[in-house]
Amino acid sequence: MARPIGIDLFSGAGGMSLGFEQAGFDVVAAVELDPVHAAVHKFNFPECAIIPKSVTDVSGKFIRKAAGIRSRKVDVVFGGAPCQGFSLIGQRALDDPRNSLVKDFVRIVKELDATYFVFENVKGLTVGKHRKFLFELIEEFEALGYDVQKDWRVLNAADYGVPQDRQRLILMGAKRGSDLPVYPKVISKRPTCEDALGDLPDAETFEQLRLSDAVAGVAYGKPSKYAEALRGQGNDAWGYGHPRNWDQGALTSSARTEHTEISRRRFSDTEQGRVEPISRFFKLPADGVSNTLRAGTDSARGAFTSPRPIHYAYGRCVTVREMARLHGFPDWFRFNVTKWHGARQIGNAVPPPLARAVANSIIKALGKRRTRPAEALDLGDVALLTMGNTEAAAHFGIENPIGRRDKKSGARKRTQAEIELAEAKAANVDDLNVVNVGLGAELDNPNSVQVVTPESEAAHS
Repeated sequence: MARPIGIDLFSGAGGMSLGFEQAGFDVVAAVELDPVHAAVHKFNFPECAIIPKSVTDVSGKFIRKAAGIRSRKVDVVFGGAPCQGFSLIGQRALDDPRNSLVKDFVRIVKELDATYFVFENVKGLTVGKHRKFLFELIEEFEALGYDVQKDWRVLNAADYGVPQDRQRLILMGAKRGSDLPVYPKVISKRPTCEDALGDLPDAETFEQLRLSDAVAGVAYGKPSKYAEALRGQGNDAWGYGHPRNWDQGALTSSARTEHTEISRRRFSDTEQGRVEPISRFFKLPADGVSNTLRAGTDSARGAFTSPRPIHYAYGRCVTVREMARLHGFPDWFRFNVTKWHGARQIGNAVPPPLARAVANSIIKALGKRRTRPAEALDLGDVALLTMGNTEAAAHFGIENPIGRRDKKSGARKRTQAEIELAEAKAANVDDLNVVNVGLGAELDNPNSVQVVTPESEAAHS
C-alpha cells in the first residue's frame, strides 16, 4: 500500500518533515530558500526532493516535477509562512506585500490540489489586530473550496512530548467533502530537561570538540524513556518513519563554547529555572521544561547568535545537540557544524514530536492504514553539513540569496571583554588581565580572563 504524500513549504532543516514522516507520510518535496538549511535537509532526507528556491518562484507543477510524482494525489501540504505586515483600516492584511509568502502558501495548496493543509505560525496571530489576518486567511481558503477547522488552537510542544515551553498556532483545513481533522490530545506527563539531557556525555570532556562538532566512540549514560527513542532504541523509536543508518557511538553537533571563568561562575551560581542577570540566559530546571529555544537573527537583523540556555548541571550554555534533545530531534539528525547555523536551524524548527502529533490527526482524517518502511536509509554526504551560504548555493547551482548572512554582524555591541572588565571593577579586582585567545588556546596566567573576541568566535562557531 502506497504511503500518503506530503509537501513541506518553508521547510528549514526539516522539523515538520520529520514529524510527518514519523506519522506515516512520505515527504516527497521540500521548498527552502536558505541554501544552508536546504543542504541540511538534503543530508537528513536523502530521498526527498529539496527545492532551494523561494515559494514565490515555484508552482504546483514545478513541485510535482521535482518530486517525480506526476499526477499522484498530494494528501497534505504543510509549513509555516512568515507573515509580518498588518494594513490600515479598509485594507486586507493578507494583501500587504510583506505577507506575500502566506498568499503563496495558499496558492500552492490550491495548485497541488492537496486534500489537507497545515498552516503553522506564531501564537501572536490569534490576538489583537493580528486576528484580522487570521480571519482573512481562513476566508481565502474557504473561497478556494477548503473547510477550515475554525476551532483553531495554539498548541504547546510541552503537551506533546517535548521538554520545552513552545507555543505555536496550528491551523488545519480539508478540501470540501473530506473529513476535518481533530486537534491531537495532550499527553498526561511532560518530559523534563533531565529526561532529555541526563544520558548525554559532557561535551567539555572531549578536547576534540574544540575543533570539531563531533567525536566518535563515546559512552552514553542510561537513557530515560524520552531519550531512549531519540537514541533509536525501543520498539517505537522510528515511529512510521524510515530508519536511518548512523553511528550510534558518536556524539555529534556538540562543538564546545569557550566561556570565561567569570561567566562560568555566574552560570553555576544561578538557580535552576531562573535568568542569569548579566547574560539574561535562562538556566534549565532539571525537573522542568526549557524555555522557548530561539533562532537568533539573520544578517538583516544583526546576525546575532541564538541565546542558548544554561545547562542545569554544568556552568555553560547547552550545545547544539542538547538543544536538539530539548526540541525532540533524534540523535541521528544532524545540523550545520557551526553553532550559529545549527542553533538557528533548531530554533526555527517545529519540534518533530509536535509535528508528528498534528500529522497523526491528518492521517486519521484521511482514514489510511499506516505502514512501516522496512529498509533503512543512508544519510547524505557529510560535506552538506559544513557548507556556508556561498558553498551551499554553489552546490545547488543557484545564486546566493542570503548575501552576507555567513558573516557576523558589524553592529556595535558591548563586547565580552567590556563586560568582564566592568565586572572586575565592580568586584574590586585591580590586577585583572584580559587577553584575546583563539580556539584551543591555553592560558598560563591564572589572573587572566579568557575572552573570545568576534574574530576568534567566528573561527570556531
